[in-house]
Amino acid sequence: MAKLEATVASANTAAPLNATMNGCGCKESIERISRQLARAREAEETVVASGTSRFYQRRNAITSGIVVSNKKPTDPKIDSRIDEYGHFQREERRAGITPFKVLFPIGAVLFVGFWTWALFFASKTAVNKIDDTAWTERAEEICAPIKAELRSMELLANPSLAIRSDLVTESTDLLAAMLDDIEAVEPVDLKGQAIVPDWIADWRILIQDRYNYSDRLRDGQDVPFTESAVRSVPITERIETFAGDNAMPSCAPPRGSIV
Repeated sequence: MAKLEATVASANTAAPLNATMNGCGCKESIERISRQLARAREAEETVVASGTSRFYQRRNAITSGIVVSNKKPTDPKIDSRIDEYGHFQREERRAGITPFKVLFPIGAVLFVGFWTWALFFASKTAVNKIDDTAWTERAEEICAPIKAELRSMELLANPSLAIRSDLVTESTDLLAAMLDDIEAVEPVDLKGQAIVPDWIADWRILIQDRYNYSDRLRDGQDVPFTESAVRSVPITERIETFAGDNAMPSCAPPRGSIV
C-alpha cells in the first residue's frame, strides 16, 4: 500500500509542465493508479472488518455469522463426561447385581450338588432288582433248559406256513409251561411280591401274541410277528429288563426267531 502511494506521488510531481506533450498519457496513468489505490484501500478495510489479515476476503469473513459462547453445558449428564479441556471422559463401569451374577452361582451349586449325590449317595441298585435271590436263582434254573430247547427248534425252520405255525405253537407251549413253573413259587420279599406278578403278566401277554401269530400263519397270512406294548414300551423290552436286573438271562424272551 505504501509503495503504491509513493508511486502516485512521484507521478504527480514528475509530470512535465508541457501539457501538450505528456498531458494525455500521464493523466491516464495517474487515474489508473489512483483507481488501484482506492481498490486496495477498500480491500484493506474489508479485511480489518472481518477480523483476520491472513488472507484477502472480498466479502464478509466466513465465521462472522457464528456466535461463540463461553457458557458451559447445563446438562449434568454431559458435564460429568467432559473434563477441563473439553474432552469426553470414559465413564467407569459400576459394579452391580445382574441376572448372570445371581443365576450362575446357583446353577454351579446345583450342578455340583447333583453329581455329588449321583456319585456318592444315590443307590446303585437296579430299579427292578428284588431281594429274594433264591427265587431268581430258581427261575434261572427253570428257564435255562427251555432256552436250549428253543435254540434246537430253530434248526427246523421251514418256509412252509403250516410248518412255521406248528413250530410257533410248540415253542410257545414250552414257554407257557416254563412260566407256570416260575409262578408256582412266590418271592418272600415285599418288593418281589409287588413287581413279579407284573412281570408274569407281561409274559402272559407275549405268549398270547405268539399264539395269535401262529393262527395267522395257519390261515395263510405270511406276515411278520407283532407284539403288544405296555405304556408305549414293547412287551419284550419290559420282560428283558426285569430278567437282566435280577441275573436271569435265560428267562428273557427268545431273540432271532419267532421260535
